[in-house]
Amino acid sequence: MKKILTHLFDKFLCLVRHEGGQDLVEYALVIALIAFGATAGMRKVASGITTAFSNVSTQLGNDIT
Repeated sequence: MKKILTHLFDKFLCLVRHEGGQDLVEYALVIALIAFGATAGMRKVASGITTAFSNVSTQLGNDIT
Protein backbone atom coordinates (compact mmCIF):
# COMPACT_ATOMS: atom_id res chain seq x y z
CA MET A 1 0.00 0.00 0.00
CA LYS A 2 2.84 2.35 0.86
CA LYS A 3 4.40 1.73 -2.54
CA ILE A 4 1.17 2.71 -4.33
CA LEU A 5 0.79 5.91 -2.30
CA THR A 6 4.41 6.83 -2.94
CA HIS A 7 3.91 6.27 -6.66
CA LEU A 8 0.76 8.43 -6.67
CA PHE A 9 2.53 11.17 -4.73
CA ASP A 10 5.41 11.13 -7.22
CA LYS A 11 2.95 11.44 -10.11
CA PHE A 12 1.24 14.34 -8.35
CA LEU A 13 4.54 16.14 -7.83
CA CYS A 14 5.40 15.58 -11.46
CA LEU A 15 2.11 17.20 -12.50
CA VAL A 16 2.68 20.17 -10.20
CA ARG A 17 6.20 20.77 -11.45
CA HIS A 18 5.36 20.64 -15.14
CA GLU A 19 3.75 23.62 -16.79
CA GLY A 20 1.46 21.34 -18.77
CA GLY A 21 -0.57 20.89 -15.60
CA GLN A 22 -1.08 24.64 -15.46
CA ASP A 23 -2.45 24.60 -19.00
CA LEU A 24 -4.93 21.95 -17.97
CA VAL A 25 -6.14 24.08 -15.07
CA GLU A 26 -6.46 27.11 -17.33
CA TYR A 27 -8.50 25.14 -19.86
CA ALA A 28 -10.73 23.85 -17.06
CA LEU A 29 -11.33 27.40 -15.82
CA VAL A 30 -12.19 28.62 -19.32
CA ILE A 31 -14.60 25.73 -19.81
CA ALA A 32 -16.23 26.44 -16.44
CA LEU A 33 -16.63 30.12 -17.37
CA ILE A 34 -18.20 29.21 -20.72
CA ALA A 35 -20.56 26.75 -19.03
CA PHE A 36 -21.59 29.40 -16.49
CA GLY A 37 -22.22 31.94 -19.24
CA ALA A 38 -24.22 29.45 -21.29
CA THR A 39 -26.35 28.56 -18.27
CA ALA A 40 -27.05 32.21 -17.51
CA GLY A 41 -27.87 32.88 -21.16
CA MET A 42 -30.18 29.88 -21.44
CA ARG A 43 -32.31 31.17 -18.57
CA LYS A 44 -32.92 34.38 -20.48
CA VAL A 45 -33.68 32.50 -23.70
CA ALA A 46 -36.01 30.08 -21.89
CA SER A 47 -38.03 32.91 -20.37
CA GLY A 48 -38.31 34.55 -23.81
CA ILE A 49 -39.52 31.30 -25.38
CA THR A 50 -42.04 30.80 -22.59
CA THR A 51 -43.38 34.32 -23.13
CA ALA A 52 -43.63 33.78 -26.89
CA PHE A 53 -45.55 30.50 -26.51
CA SER A 54 -47.82 32.09 -23.94
CA ASN A 55 -48.60 34.95 -26.33
CA VAL A 56 -49.28 32.53 -29.18
CA SER A 57 -51.51 30.42 -26.97
CA THR A 58 -53.50 33.45 -25.82
CA GLN A 59 -53.88 34.71 -29.37
CA LEU A 60 -55.01 31.30 -30.64
CA GLY A 61 -57.50 31.04 -27.77
CA ASN A 62 -58.93 34.47 -28.63
CA ASP A 63 -59.15 33.66 -32.36
CA ILE A 64 -60.94 30.33 -31.81
CA THR A 65 -63.69 31.75 -29.60
